Amino acid sequence: MAPGPFGHPNSSSPSFILVGVPTLEAFPICLGILFCSAYVLSLLGNSTVLLVVVLDKSLRDPMHCFLAMLAAIDVVMVTSIVPKLLGIFWLHSNQIGYTACFVQMFFVHSTTSEESGVLLAMAFDRYVAICHPLRYRMILNRRTVARICLAIVVRALLFMLPLTGMVTNLPYCRSLVVPHSYCEHMAVASLACADPNPSRLYSVSTSSLIVGMDTAFIAVSYLVILKAALGKESCRRAFSTCGCHICVMMLYYIPGLVSIYVQQFSHAVSVRAQVLLADLYLILPAVLNPIIYSMRTRRIRKAMLNVLFPRKAHACHSTQ
Repeated sequence: MAPGPFGHPNSSSPSFILVGVPTLEAFPICLGILFCSAYVLSLLGNSTVLLVVVLDKSLRDPMHCFLAMLAAIDVVMVTSIVPKLLGIFWLHSNQIGYTACFVQMFFVHSTTSEESGVLLAMAFDRYVAICHPLRYRMILNRRTVARICLAIVVRALLFMLPLTGMVTNLPYCRSLVVPHSYCEHMAVASLACADPNPSRLYSVSTSSLIVGMDTAFIAVSYLVILKAALGKESCRRAFSTCGCHICVMMLYYIPGLVSIYVQQFSHAVSVRAQVLLADLYLILPAVLNPIIYSMRTRRIRKAMLNVLFPRKAHACHSTQ
């Protein structure tokens, strides 16, 4: 009988074992509270933004469509990770099935690609709005916005489908203990009893290409925006908007790139630091995005008041 994916013909119910955060297993309650709080905040913030944009008909411009897409991606991203992580901390449920592990891997890595694409789309939206305000509606019409959103999803699928195929076809006949808090690609591939370098090389090269292209275009967009805004009355507003967006992007891209290259090339960084860094760049932006991108926007705050507290909003409008 030919060996199965785990290199053994009798592996009828294969599964992986997730460690959680290595060397911090003694603090499950504290870590669980920390991640649970971040998860609840992310769900509340992103779900509220998504609900408001969907229900409020005044928020149909491209920027708010991208905000809604970003909120949906963040919900999927944190839901792919945190519930299982809380199961590890609080219920000692470290086991994850073979199929479930690769499904989690697919959603985690595809949503990171999608988030990068949405950040690029939002930077392009701000460039058109500030540098070509009279042509804004013509350039970013509904059809163009739909095509941009579709391209973001298709790019993520084209990136993840070959990677998922590479990793699932590897034979796993060594230890099935994943030294990570979720089924991260490199952590799982390192357990294979065959050479995992092709999948690693593909992951690093494509991730570098996607992130490198996105950050380059984002940087060019904001440099042109700031150059166009200098000396104008809208300069302070442009600096404020771009500053907030750039802070979120740095918080997302820098830990992400460091995490990718540290796991691939550096053995001097502890596994604990690598895992915490990976968790940071996946969870923290999902918590902060609704605050920085949405809560600071007057139209979003007003729409939230109209949707969540319609009577109060009506009373405020009546007194004005």
